[in-house]
Amino acid sequence: MSLPVAPLPPLVPDDTVPAPVWPASTLALATGGLSVGGVALAELADRFGTPSYVLDEDEVRTRARAWRTALPDAEVAYAGKAFLSRAMIRWIDEEGLSLDVCSAGELDLAAHAGFPAERIILHGNAKSPVDLATALRLGVGRIVIDGPGEIARLAALVPPGSRQRVLIRVVPGVEAGAHAAIRTGMEGQKFGLPIAGGEAEEAVARALVQPRLELVGLHCHLGSQITSTGPYVTAVQRLVDLLARLRDRHGVTFPELDLGGGFGIAYRDGDPAFEPAAYALRVTGELALRCARADLPVPRLTVEPGRWIAGPAGVALYRVLAVKTTGARTFVAVDGGMSDNPRPALYGARYTVRLAGRTSREPARAVTVVGRHCEAGDVLAEDVPLPGDVRPGDVLAVPASGAYHVSMASAYNLVGRPPVVAVTDGAARLLVRRETAEDLRGRDVGV
Repeated sequence: MSLPVAPLPPLVPDDTVPAPVWPASTLALATGGLSVGGVALAELADRFGTPSYVLDEDEVRTRARAWRTALPDAEVAYAGKAFLSRAMIRWIDEEGLSLDVCSAGELDLAAHAGFPAERIILHGNAKSPVDLATALRLGVGRIVIDGPGEIARLAALVPPGSRQRVLIRVVPGVEAGAHAAIRTGMEGQKFGLPIAGGEAEEAVARALVQPRLELVGLHCHLGSQITSTGPYVTAVQRLVDLLARLRDRHGVTFPELDLGGGFGIAYRDGDPAFEPAAYALRVTGELALRCARADLPVPRLTVEPGRWIAGPAGVALYRVLAVKTTGARTFVAVDGGMSDNPRPALYGARYTVRLAGRTSREPARAVTVVGRHCEAGDVLAEDVPLPGDVRPGDVLAVPASGAYHVSMASAYNLVGRPPVVAVTDGAARLLVRRETAEDLRGRDVGV
């Protein structure tokens, strides 16, 4: 067995690297390659095939605890859309987090995993009748109302004699997020009800007169991959102003305020990442200050980290299929691509790539790592340094792959979705099996 040696400098944080891109357990091995959770990545590639996704259980738990420690009096709800499986649900439950879901499918998985329904929050801009019926049947803790039409529709589904706790999603007019496709705090997009136009206040008025709905607070979500606390501070200011107007208009105060998530992580060395401790200091301080000035009780805060917990815990493994130089560019083609990671094609996400199965004395050269799919935009990483002798059969590892990869994966070109493998304490186990040709054929029932 290969013996672990001191971590390579790019794998751990130091004074020049704002945030790590690899799980804390990542080590360089004496015989070359890398290990995560005490298991060599090359061994995992051989055992489970490629592409595969490796999830470090201890990293997930440590990152969940970071939010619980930073905000001991708040509710921390893991955003299941980042990545969800029965094992992830169990880890989140054991760490004392709540769960944020967006569909009946995610609700069903949570129920089968035994997650307490009262700690589930359901949101979404277009909830289906099945979504709402499932949430009510299971008894979820809160449902986030996204539009005025949903108020009466939901109230009509609540059984007589019952009340469903709800939040109303508002748009505070704060622009934040790494790309226009993932900015959701500004007017003019599909989520929520704007504060500026008065729609949020009118929705609150409608909800308050529904006897089967218990309006317990407001919800907002600013976007994704946000790396500073400033946007959240601004959102708090605008939301507290709204709470004060609602108090003056309706004589009510609310016990909850959900500020959503969107907390950014590092994808490449040198990238900034969000810090829970900074959030706790600035955002909760601003909330207390603004509520005191408005003579309002301080509502209990809810945050919804998803990417921040799952993303840095995951490593994607690929095997090189071809190397080709065309003009000034060298393309390294792998056996995965946009079917298991659509983020680069959707909004230009950038990644770190390393040779994971052997050492090389060849100088690094800039290459473009591309996928196997029939799209020119199937590019996983551009201008990344890989050894000059990279060749077919090599195993490549891509860190920060635990969120919004497998959860957004497709079967494009009828390439099955990859497996997910958990590692901890030197052992590996399969969490989600590879999607097979038989699985894909089984859905095709026509003649």
